[in-house]
Amino acid sequence: QVQLVESGGGSVQAGGSLRLSCAASQYTYSMAWFRQAPGKEREGVATIYRESSSIFYADSVKGRFTISQDNAKNTLYLQMNNLKPEDTAMYYCAASRRYSGSWYSSANYAYWGQGTQVTVSS
Repeated sequence: QVQLVESGGGSVQAGGSLRLSCAASQYTYSMAWFRQAPGKEREGVATIYRESSSIFYADSVKGRFTISQDNAKNTLYLQMNNLKPEDTAMYYCAASRRYSGSWYSSANYAYWGQGTQVTVSS
């Protein structure tokens, strides 16, 4: 089992920034960030493939969020700038050992972090 350890969540005012980190215990094919607000389905935020460094973002965060990786440390990052109240959610780190379909489908990820809360106030 791949162990994922998240950090960096917190509270911030609208327009502020936050940086999330996710440390993986071993190599994975790809890693992604998902988020889930109360009463809503879990949605993909961004993903990055380790070998190619291919990156994909949800339309709602393009231009504001940046996903990156440190291969030597098996660590995933999400830099969140110009945060909005609608970004408020529990953010989860996810990992896959193989390609299994669309990156934004949570069913394609076998490993998950515990989640870290991000709250953005007006």
